[in-house]
Amino acid sequence: MHIHPLIDDSDSLADLCARLAKSDFVAVDTEFMRESTYWPELCLIQIGDHEEAAAIDPKASGIDLAPLLDLMVDNEDVLKVFHAGGQDVEIVYNLTGKTPHPIFDTQIAAMALGLGEQIGYSNLVDALLGRSLDKGARFTDWARRPLDKRQLDYAVGDVTHLAELFPKMLDRLRETGRGAWIDAEMERLADPANYANVPEQSWKRVRIQSRKADVLGRLKAIAAWREREAQDKNLPRGRLLRDETLADIASHPPKHQQALAKIRGLPSSWAGNDIGGRLMQVIEHAEPLPDDEMPDRKSRKPGLGKEGALVADLLKLLLKIRSREIGVASRLIAKADELEQLAAGAREELGLLAGWRYEEFGRDALDLVEGRVAFAVRDGKLKVTHAKDEAEDEDDD
Repeated sequence: MHIHPLIDDSDSLADLCARLAKSDFVAVDTEFMRESTYWPELCLIQIGDHEEAAAIDPKASGIDLAPLLDLMVDNEDVLKVFHAGGQDVEIVYNLTGKTPHPIFDTQIAAMALGLGEQIGYSNLVDALLGRSLDKGARFTDWARRPLDKRQLDYAVGDVTHLAELFPKMLDRLRETGRGAWIDAEMERLADPANYANVPEQSWKRVRIQSRKADVLGRLKAIAAWREREAQDKNLPRGRLLRDETLADIASHPPKHQQALAKIRGLPSSWAGNDIGGRLMQVIEHAEPLPDDEMPDRKSRKPGLGKEGALVADLLKLLLKIRSREIGVASRLIAKADELEQLAAGAREELGLLAGWRYEEFGRDALDLVEGRVAFAVRDGKLKVTHAKDEAEDEDDD
């Protein structure tokens, strides 16, 4: 494979993208910094196929990233391959308002192949390619220039190995017939709705005990204000105003701006500066949360009760057994909240009761909940038995 020198000019980037646009797939990775900013600071982009690879410097003066971004979001003929690509996809979305498509994530594929719940990249390379990666440059300050050869080799290595991993994983998925199992997961990863940061929805991420409409209305208003302030100042939202402080203000709103000085977690300067004044205006004009936006307690946490909780535990045991038997990560089959909903009596809109998940696990899960499944130890291993199987065994005796 040909490895290009660091690309830091528009012409070289356009030529590379023109060639890659003719490939069946491209492997993609990014390096970024986000510890002290709201928006991730894109510092390096690595891309390659089975013939060539390069690192691109998005911080280079005058470089035009349009050909690369067009390849990512507008070229449907080239599959974009990532490993644990959620944050990489987010960066592309922030730059374009679109997500890469079509997409393939090797971490998700690894779950379908029984290689672990969230296998790390180096472990995946070791498992499928038999190579140990040099991790020495992973704590690089990627925003600092110049980058030395070791750092660039480390970065480009992420996509050269990825370009080798992808065909091997694709072949194994075809052999096992599990390619279709991960299609929905790939589409979910590429769904732009996952990356749209709507300030008016940010309150849903904040934990609060109260279910009073006036408290939740203030929570929604303050959270939206915090999001916009953080975006405008390019600061992490938690550095501007922590969730705990936000929830406390929503529950116990100050009567006047000077009272902000007494709230734990707020700078005392907010009692007299512009940002404190803006916060007070938001608090004063907040409306109670409308009935149609009130959170549904039942949908968030099923009323399991003691017996239901025991059933949920049995479902988790069943999931562990089935995932071991078919060699698929349990997380890909079903999640804990789905098992709790099933144990609580829910039957609608559960992913485990549709498609391949139903065939491989959901049918047995329903049988367990409805009393047609039991557990037994046979030949030193925990097995799932059905009522009809037990009856047949008795007849044989």
